[in-house]
Amino acid sequence: MNKLSNMPEIKIALVAVSRDCFPMSLSENRRRAVAAAFREKYDAAQLYECPVVIENEKDMRRALDDINAAECSALAVYLGNFGPETPETLLAKYFDGPVMFAAAAEDECGAELSDNRGDAFCGMLNASYNLKLRGVRAYIPEYPVGTAPEVADMIAGFIPVARAVAGLRNLKLITFGPRPQDFLACNAPIARLYDLGVEIEENSELDLFAAYNEHAGDERIPAVVAEMTAELGEGNKMAGILPKLAQYEITLLDWAEQHKGDRKYVAFANKCWPSFQTQFGFVPCYVNGRLGARGIPVSCEVDIYGALSEYVGQCVSDEIVTLLDINNTVPADIYREDIEGKFGYTQRDTFMGFHCGNGSHCILNSPVMKYQKIMHRGLEPDKEPDITRGTLEGDIKAGDITFFRLHSSADTKLQAYAAQGEILPVRTRSFGTIGIFGISEMARFYRYVLIEKGYPHHGAVVFGHHGKALFDVLKYLGVEDRAFNRPAGMLYKNENPFK
Repeated sequence: MNKLSNMPEIKIALVAVSRDCFPMSLSENRRRAVAAAFREKYDAAQLYECPVVIENEKDMRRALDDINAAECSALAVYLGNFGPETPETLLAKYFDGPVMFAAAAEDECGAELSDNRGDAFCGMLNASYNLKLRGVRAYIPEYPVGTAPEVADMIAGFIPVARAVAGLRNLKLITFGPRPQDFLACNAPIARLYDLGVEIEENSELDLFAAYNEHAGDERIPAVVAEMTAELGEGNKMAGILPKLAQYEITLLDWAEQHKGDRKYVAFANKCWPSFQTQFGFVPCYVNGRLGARGIPVSCEVDIYGALSEYVGQCVSDEIVTLLDINNTVPADIYREDIEGKFGYTQRDTFMGFHCGNGSHCILNSPVMKYQKIMHRGLEPDKEPDITRGTLEGDIKAGDITFFRLHSSADTKLQAYAAQGEILPVRTRSFGTIGIFGISEMARFYRYVLIEKGYPHHGAVVFGHHGKALFDVLKYLGVEDRAFNRPAGMLYKNENPFK
């Protein structure tokens, strides 16, 4: 998929710490080994090896100045030996970015361990305790004590977590219009956004319409139309609508640039029906997908937390995401003919994820520019499609996915879910941006997470299995309610054990 922008570039500072009653050289040499192991296996530009080893608070200040001068965006505190819990946790407190802690396992010792024992296994306990005393959040791997190659892997695993956390701290969510009538499910309290470090700018549809009209005749429109035409190729079945779509795309991009303020990154949550079609004269789905391919998620139906979820998923995966309805069951004949006996899912483990036509070009099989069939029925039923043109339709490419949503409940508590599964290589026989999903134990997840906890029908589709990183991001952010599709035999809180 495309290389995305609109996200942080992560550069991790590796800082070793040393307790003054242990040899500093032990921690220093182990840090060098970690850095070498990382550079051998991963992108060397993502790691900065700080030359200062921290024994005391003055060292901490020198190290902080050094990593700030090196423009590091994340921090890995490495206990090469027991480590001094006060300065090492103060570094985490004062550093303005995501932080992880890891510790050194003992090296092979031969016949004698006494001179080269670092006791970082013990020091990690003191560090974690001191972090809690100070109220400092940090990422600690599942087993945070390892050899140099193992710690290098831990740092690499921290990168997607750091990218999401840093991205949210510099994100502005821009919205246009209130939720459509009877779409209260997409309406959630915004107070919790500020807890995550996210800024929000809410606008009316009229603001967007005025900005769109001001872009009439923009000299950039022909170039964008040419780009769209090349992208669509044989799927360009509604060429006459492209100038309007290009004008709309330029409008959104200009708005993002002019309104991001002191924030570095943006995402949109936009009204897209019902009055949009009658006033703008098209549906915006294709443009939403094109912005998503650039790394700027645009959620449908002013779903603020949908856009937030897309952005988190994008940061974690470093891939394009999309937003879909958890939409309809798979008909029995499709299941019998194309799924049963070929894939390890019951019919209730499968469903169709759908939206009108917002998928990015590169995630679809044979994408075609069409019109929104449901809107056409209501707005222009007895004529050729005009104002309902603008969807990009096709079955979504098969592969692993993680269905994800970070949401605020009605009583303003953050909650989230992540369910790993796959899009099946099965033809949907339907319309829109759509795919057949298989998620193990989906029926129980649907009943005891989505329904029981009051989630809306929208979910972010993250391409690939990214549950581990998403779980760690949510944990870092302090989201305590983290749900997943539990395997058979592992009951949900309110699941009836006698059913």
